[in-house]
Amino acid sequence: MSNETDNTMDPNGLFREENYTDQKMGAIRKLIPVKADGSDDGDREISFFGSAQVMTPMGAIPLNFALDGTTIGEAAEDFAGKAAIAVDEAAKEIERMRREQASQIVVPGQGGHGGMGGMGGGAGAGAGGGIIT
Repeated sequence: MSNETDNTMDPNGLFREENYTDQKMGAIRKLIPVKADGSDDGDREISFFGSAQVMTPMGAIPLNFALDGTTIGEAAEDFAGKAAIAVDEAAKEIERMRREQASQIVVPGQGGHGGMGGMGGGAGAGAGGGIIT
C-alpha cells in the first residue's frame, strides 16, 4: 500500500456543520470554521452548500452546489438559481453519457466477459473463451 496521501485530519482546517431545510426544495449546509479547540475561527469565512435531488428514469440523482451569501437567508435566496444550474449541468452530463453509450459498437467476442460464463465459465469454456459457435 502506497503512503503517497496524508490520511491525517488537519486541526487547522476544521468546520462545524449546521443543516437547514425547508422540507420541499432541499437542504443547505452551513460550514463554520473552527479552531482546534472548537471555538469559532473568525479568520476564515463561513461557507454554504446546497443539496437537492432530481428524479430521472434511472432514479434520484443527488446534486450538490456552492451557495453565495454571508447569512443563511442569503444562501436560501441563492438556492433556486444554483439548483437550476446544477440540474442543467446534470442533464447535460446524462445526455453526454447517453450519447457515449449509444456510440459504442458491440462486437461479439470482444470486450467484457459479463453475462454468460465469464472467466472459467464451465463446459465449453476453453480456448474459445466460452463463445458458442
